[in-house]
Amino acid sequence: MRLHHFHSSSTSFRVRIGLNLKGVAYESAPVKLDWKDGDHDKPAYREFNPQGNVPVLVDGDTKVFQSIAILEYLDEKHPTPPLLPQGAAGRAWVRAIALNVSCEIQAPNNLRVQRQLAQAFGADQAALSRWQLHWIQVGFDAVEAQLAASPARGKFCYGDAPTIADCCLIPQIYNARRPVVGADISAWPNIQLVWDACLALPGLRARAAHKPAGLREPDGPLIGRRQPQPRRRADVFCAASHSSRRPRRVTQRSM
Repeated sequence: MRLHHFHSSSTSFRVRIGLNLKGVAYESAPVKLDWKDGDHDKPAYREFNPQGNVPVLVDGDTKVFQSIAILEYLDEKHPTPPLLPQGAAGRAWVRAIALNVSCEIQAPNNLRVQRQLAQAFGADQAALSRWQLHWIQVGFDAVEAQLAASPARGKFCYGDAPTIADCCLIPQIYNARRPVVGADISAWPNIQLVWDACLALPGLRARAAHKPAGLREPDGPLIGRRQPQPRRRADVFCAASHSSRRPRRVTQRSM
């Protein structure tokens, strides 16, 4: 398997968590996302992936786009440990959390939306930060209410084992805690509990991923001005450590 991904992309982050949980080895193929002239803007990448985003999982002759589709593909190809619970009702509940994060929080905050806000509407970094925080607050309020009302919530979003819901929620929490956004996760106690439970998973305590040389986080239009990034234990969820942009093999041990 080869995973085309970006180190700071929460959608890529989801898939790396899923691969790590399942102990699946894969070849890492970094894709540079940037405010302008990133790899995803190049015709060659658009030919490879017409959606122009990350991640993309290549498994032999199969190419899978979109993180949720990739996670479900992995769950069918490698069913142990499962990322979806048994039963239609439980699976629907988990998917609802995952889709809320993916469609209602991450989607309006992704790079292409921020680009359009800056270029078409003149949004500066402060405005973009307020925009991101707004959708995180709206989305986390909904997730918090769903977690609080569910008798099925255990240590994780659903029961006592991580699911696709956790794979999606943890990267969004990590993004929300960045200084450029500044969300206080303690405002959502059930989300905080899930965060703490995920950080305690021994299988996800790998060495922290570091940024490849030349790659920076696309935090907004302030080209060349990186926001300070806190050193969080959540970095272990990245499950991939790169020293160059050449593809590399990631094994369960190297996670």
